[in-house]
Order: sequence, then C-alpha cells, then structure tokens
Amino acid sequence: MAKTKPTLNVVFVGHVDHGKSTTIGRLMFDSGAVSPEEMEKLKAEAQKHGKVGFEFAFVMDKFKEERERGVTIDLSYQKLLTNKYEVTIIDAPGHKDFVKNMITGASQADVAFLTLSAKDGVQPQTKEHVWLLRTMGVSQLAVNINKMDTVEFKEDAYKKVIAEVSPILKQAGYKPEGITFLAISGFKGDNVVNKSSNMPWYKGPTVKEQLDLFTQPEKPTELPLRMPLQDVYEITGIGTVPVGKIETGVMKIGQKVIILPGRSGKGIEGEVRTVEMHHEQMPQGEAGDNVGINIRGVGKKDVARGDVVCDAAKPATIAEEFVAQVAVISHPTVIAKGYTPVFHVHTAQVPCQFIELIEKTGPDGVTAKNPDFLKNGDVAKVRIKPIGNLVLETQAANPHMARFAIRDAGATVAAGVCIEVKAKKLA
Repeated sequence: MAKTKPTLNVVFVGHVDHGKSTTIGRLMFDSGAVSPEEMEKLKAEAQKHGKVGFEFAFVMDKFKEERERGVTIDLSYQKLLTNKYEVTIIDAPGHKDFVKNMITGASQADVAFLTLSAKDGVQPQTKEHVWLLRTMGVSQLAVNINKMDTVEFKEDAYKKVIAEVSPILKQAGYKPEGITFLAISGFKGDNVVNKSSNMPWYKGPTVKEQLDLFTQPEKPTELPLRMPLQDVYEITGIGTVPVGKIETGVMKIGQKVIILPGRSGKGIEGEVRTVEMHHEQMPQGEAGDNVGINIRGVGKKDVARGDVVCDAAKPATIAEEFVAQVAVISHPTVIAKGYTPVFHVHTAQVPCQFIELIEKTGPDGVTAKNPDFLKNGDVAKVRIKPIGNLVLETQAANPHMARFAIRDAGATVAAGVCIEVKAKKLA
C-alpha cells in the first residue's frame, strides 16, 4: 500500500489536568478512529478505576499505571487520517516529573497544540512548555482553550486566556497574531471534530480542521540520513528492531549505515534489511516518518536509545566539545564554569560540562565578554564538553540534530542550539 498523504507529527502539550488526553481521545472517537464498542469498554474501565469521565483520556493512556493514577506518563502515539494528512498524534505529559518525556515528544513534532484550561488559564509550566516547543524547533503552534463548558461557554473567559498567554508566546518568539486560538471542550466534544452550537460567537476552526490548516512541513530529505533511536526491541522472527523518527534524509533497503556512538563508542556498521511503518513493510522511509528497522549485523546489545543511525557515507559527528547558544530558562541560582547538568539532545541524555562562558548576548548584540555566571533570562554563547559520547551537529549542518534542552534536578534549566562542533577522533 503506497502512502499517499504526507505525514504530520502533532504534539499536544499543556499543564496536567488541562485536558490534553481527553481532547485527543475525543478527536479519535468523533473521527471514527475508535469504535463505539471500544469506547464503551474504556468507559467501563474508567468507572472501575473510579475515574468517571476519564474514558476519552484512556484512549491514549494505555498503560495500567496511568489509568490508576489518571496521568500521562510516557508518550503515546495514535494515527489519524484527515483530508490532507496522515497525522501521528503525540500526547506529551504535563506532569512536572514527566517533562523529560515531553522534551522527546516536542523534538519529534512538526506542529503543536498548546492546551490551556479556560478556567485556570496560564500555569507555571505553560511558559516552560512554550519555550521548549520553540527551542525544539516547533515553528507552528495552535492554542486549545479547553474546558469551555466549565466557564459556561463565555467569550469573555476565552478572551481572558488569550490575553494571558499572548505575551508568553511572544517572548518565546511566536507571533500571537498568526496563531489560532480554539475555543473547545474536549470532554463534551465542542469544536473538536464537530462544530459547537454552544458558542455561536466562535468563528474559528475545530481541532480536526486546524490540523489541515497547518502548513505542510518541509521534508529535509536532501540532508544525510539521521535517525535517533527512541527504543530497541527484540521481535520474534525478525530480530533486533530499533525504532525512531527519521529526522533527515531517506532510508532505503540495502543502504549502508553506521550507528553512532553505539555500545562501543566507535560506531557500528550495518545494512538496512527492512523498514516498517505502522506494521507495514515499506521500500523506504523518509524524513518525518516514525519507523521500525532491522539492520544486518546489529544486535540488541550493540545499540540503545540515544544512538543515531546515519548514512555510512556521511556520518554525523560525535562531539569532543562544542560551542552553543544557550538560553537560561529557570535555574535556582546561577550557572558558572564547571557546571555539569544533563543535556537532552534528540533522544540522547548525556551529562555535559560548561567549560567556558564566551559571551552574553541580547537583542542588540554582545552585552558582556566572558561573564562570571549566567542567570535566568540570559542568552549566551558557551563552550561545552560532553562527559560521554554525544552525537551532535551544528545548526548550519543539520538543525534537526543541533537542538537540546538542559535539565537538572528534575527541571528544565536551559535550552539551546549547537553552533560549532569539534569532532572526537574515532581511533
């Protein structure tokens, strides 16, 4: 079966309990992607767990632990066909301790829906989510103002949330005037798939219509093949199956690849035997596709999450050290030389040390050379040394492999992008 529609990877982000999973569940159900029988089963399941009204969220929250706690822990994926796209929906956790998974989700998305509750508006984490989306290169964004049923579907409540969130969007570099703010109720189904009769004042699209209003992302197929591994499975009859999203390039059957850094740290060579997407064998996968692959000569012990499958003829670099532009989002004190937090780059998590603070920059250029420290709100050029093997490329060479978030003690403290890299010599 040939894939005719382009793929659109959509991430839903937002504060815990603002109704992301419920909105997605409603979208799947009202679009016919989840059958009424399946919905009845989920409803019974929700009641059994004392979570009446959580049946739509259960569509995404497949895991037992999540059902019992009523929160989204890991990233779940669902497929939905619209008039224009084959949409892969990523539900990213809103809970504070799950931000790291949310980063992975954002790094795989082309577009995002930021979800806010009409009643509670902007929350402390809203700012962080918006920043992360921006840093991770999600350039198209729509805002779901959800739970309109809890504010009697009033236009004033909707406008109030728009006024609250617009400055935050602007600060992160989005243009609020170009963003669609949807007035919805995921739970009741208003303006998700079906137009709502409760809000005659709202003239905008439904969530499903908005999906088709997003511009088709440019497919970076002309760049060399890069596929960061999300996971590695052992599947009977096939063998080792690494899965992930092809960030750039094209992956063909028979192609020679090198997986970096690999268990050895020196890379492991192989040849692509099969490419599978949504349980179907494909002759090839290209940028934007989430695929499972089997590679001749590569076993489960050789590779892990965070490794990157590269074109053998044009491999990525393993960084000895690199220079990055970093924005400090929320550090409890200050960042100085010697600081060693964990860097989240594509799907890898590697501790890295700040070895030099080169200069602080502002909208008007350089504000200080070699500052002693960086505090919240500062943007600076810094030199960094990975403690371990990290596959990284510059923004100029491959923007999809250059972005990262910096986390420490369970919070995102900064985010940035690599501008120069010194490659490790692979002996």
